[in-house]
Amino acid sequence: MSTRDWVLHVDLDEFVAAVEVARRPELRGRPVVVGGAGDPTRRGVVATASYAAREFGIRSGMPLRTAAKRCPEAVFLPADPSAYDAVSARVMATLRTLPVVVEVLGWDEAFLGARTDDPEALAAEVRRAVAEATGLSCSVGIGDNRLRAKIATGFAKPAGVYRLTRDNWVSVMAGLPTDALWGIGGRTAAKLAAAGLRTVADLAGADPDELADRFGPRMGPWYRQLALGAGDTRVSDAPHVPRSRSHETTFDEDLTDPAAIREHLAALSRRVADEVVAEGWPAVRVAVKVRFAPFATSTHSAALPAPTSDATEIERAALSVLRRFDLTRPVRLLGVRAEFELPSAP
Repeated sequence: MSTRDWVLHVDLDEFVAAVEVARRPELRGRPVVVGGAGDPTRRGVVATASYAAREFGIRSGMPLRTAAKRCPEAVFLPADPSAYDAVSARVMATLRTLPVVVEVLGWDEAFLGARTDDPEALAAEVRRAVAEATGLSCSVGIGDNRLRAKIATGFAKPAGVYRLTRDNWVSVMAGLPTDALWGIGGRTAAKLAAAGLRTVADLAGADPDELADRFGPRMGPWYRQLALGAGDTRVSDAPHVPRSRSHETTFDEDLTDPAAIREHLAALSRRVADEVVAEGWPAVRVAVKVRFAPFATSTHSAALPAPTSDATEIERAALSVLRRFDLTRPVRLLGVRAEFELPSAP
């Protein structure tokens, strides 16, 4: 086997739930749900669920009360971001001891760039090193570009290794629905299906001009490139810089007083502003999310007049965006997101 460049995608299996189980070994094998205050009698949504919990149909974003109905015996825990930060840092440090370039994508995943004649052996070494350093399991996708490596991880889960390249792309992917592609979600897949493009093969064979007319000159042709398996091969070890910081709150009782809604939003804005300052990058856009009872969610955003880390400016912008919402309906969740102005690539 000849030596060549590969992209590996490492994804920690059920990461948040696994960290919690590692701290509480007695929970191993039990359905574990993390989210909100960890109390399913209060409002909140599932942040993550262990594989055992997922067998009951529990998914991220589901109301905690619904999760409790589906699996009354599940263990519900509050999220502990500082613990996940610490474990994630250990994982990434472990990956950097290997002969690879590590590009961190978030708490639980990273791309690795490597030159090797045996990517499967390297993937096995990745899994062994992570397990020895942290006790956690990971899955590894192998690809000849980032897109294929990322998709391959889905076939590797849980706790496996899978290779997806130009050689087997068609045989593996052609008959799958378009939302099997990284970058195409359920809503886009529905729009593609309405255009008669239900499978990856359908999309790969579509006319680029027709796609541009229907989905826009940039997105339409890009969807086709995804279906063809095209993707970037570069992996960068530049420090991971978050693109935004956000906070949101789900209320135990619906908010109906506009003054109270504004007060809570202002408090969220100040928390976000504190993190903007901590990151060291100015915010350029502020977004507000409102979930109305029973479960309708809307988001609006606005560009700031100038990049800023000033809490007063971020709060003012969030309150201005809030005016776009119809606050005559009860509000069950509020969220604020500040998007950063990131440094230009060299």
